[in-house]
Amino acid sequence: MKAAELPPGKPEMSQDTQEFDSEKQPEPQGPVNPLQEELDTLRSEMALLKTEALRERADLENQRKRVARDVEQARKFANEKLLGELLPVFDSLDAGLTAAGAEPSPLRDGLELTYKQLLKVAADNGLAIVDPAGEPFNPDHHQAISQADAPEGVAPGSVVQVFQKGYLLNDRLLRPALVVVARQD
Repeated sequence: MKAAELPPGKPEMSQDTQEFDSEKQPEPQGPVNPLQEELDTLRSEMALLKTEALRERADLENQRKRVARDVEQARKFANEKLLGELLPVFDSLDAGLTAAGAEPSPLRDGLELTYKQLLKVAADNGLAIVDPAGEPFNPDHHQAISQADAPEGVAPGSVVQVFQKGYLLNDRLLRPALVVVARQD
């Protein structure tokens, strides 16, 4: 074919153009390899399952820790009701010892021995006495029932008298101490 015989707008093809056209990569005519598609699908499903398994394992571990913590709390405070009901008994024994005076007598010795044994059993179960005489007032553990002038040598805001001892059960307040606090100037 000659250039004059070509339809208008069509350039004459040279060998260079034909070589360039033959270097083009053929576009895939059919679908992608079905095995490769299936492999990719299975890999993504496996990644999802692995992620889900890790999440489930973490959830189980968190639940195990939460249950262990709840069991520990239940164990620590299982005696709370019983010990709370024994507080008036402690108060009565303490008042009896105060009324018996400082003189040794068989009655006072018996009361003191009973009180100490009962306190030891309570302490073995996590009970601690809050007797804040002379200490600074702590609203977390003390309940002020009045104020009084500070005696000589006592700092303002300190506890000057304890009407009723307080108690802690495993560092949690069971009953606040009823106290009189030195006035602030």
